[in-house]
Amino acid sequence: MLEVDAVIAHRLGSSVPLVGQVSQYIISAGGKRLRPALLLLVSAALGYHGPHRFTLAAVVEFIHTATLLHDDVVDESTLRRGRATANENFGNPASVLVGDFLYSRAFQMMLDANDMRIMAILADATNVIAEGEVLQLMNMHDASLDEAGYLRVIRSKTAKLFEASARLGAVLAGASPAIEEACASYGQALGTAFQVIDDVLDYDGDAQEMGKNLGDDLREGKATLPLIAAMQRGSASQRDLIRHAIEHGAVDELDSIIRIVRETGALDVTRSAAAAEAQRAIDHAQRLPANQHAEGLVQLAAQLLQRRN
Repeated sequence: MLEVDAVIAHRLGSSVPLVGQVSQYIISAGGKRLRPALLLLVSAALGYHGPHRFTLAAVVEFIHTATLLHDDVVDESTLRRGRATANENFGNPASVLVGDFLYSRAFQMMLDANDMRIMAILADATNVIAEGEVLQLMNMHDASLDEAGYLRVIRSKTAKLFEASARLGAVLAGASPAIEEACASYGQALGTAFQVIDDVLDYDGDAQEMGKNLGDDLREGKATLPLIAAMQRGSASQRDLIRHAIEHGAVDELDSIIRIVRETGALDVTRSAAAAEAQRAIDHAQRLPANQHAEGLVQLAAQLLQRRN
């Protein structure tokens, strides 16, 4: 990861000062670096230790960071990882344009591997992520969204880059098609579980631990799985309250909605869905050769269920 951070620092350079300033601001905020770590773990589990893993790990982090910059503008977010978002600090135009810079820099960097397959995986992933963002936008304030529709969004918007990161590790290692698919499926399941837990924490977390404002999803009119499950299990009056809040982005009844989500057992339903995805990830990881890196993949999926921020 130190090698990846060195690549990130080196490739953030730009002759335009504001580009470097905004990029450095969001990259230095920290974050879990899960996607680069996933690529490194998979490639090492399959026996690849060459330098391209560091470049491609930085590429997936740049793509992820670009999506964060754009997301925060679209969602009008003011807080991420416990501090002001880039759009709050530098304005929306700078955030959008620096997001574009990071996307284009990522595509410059992926040329280093000189592999059309790698470029195809990343180009496809970036396109699917963009589609997921648009799909989520279309679903805003739609209280009729069901679990299948919810999963379609997060598998595009969030899980796709996890899937691509794991697949890239397998491709670098020259893995068989069957092992490559197992790695990709691991990444998709892990990314899905990660987002489902994130949506749980919006109704069962602590703002200081989370590093973002609780109720943000509701304010944005997002029908996430805790709300979908609560509407399925609640009374008519409870359903009406949640439906109204989603349709109008109303957070004035946030305390009541959190209470409904908890009383109806919706959080348990949602955590069970995340646990099922984590188990699916573990099952795929266990198809890899037995070594400490493959064990790390298993532990990563298991520990995800204890996530608090």
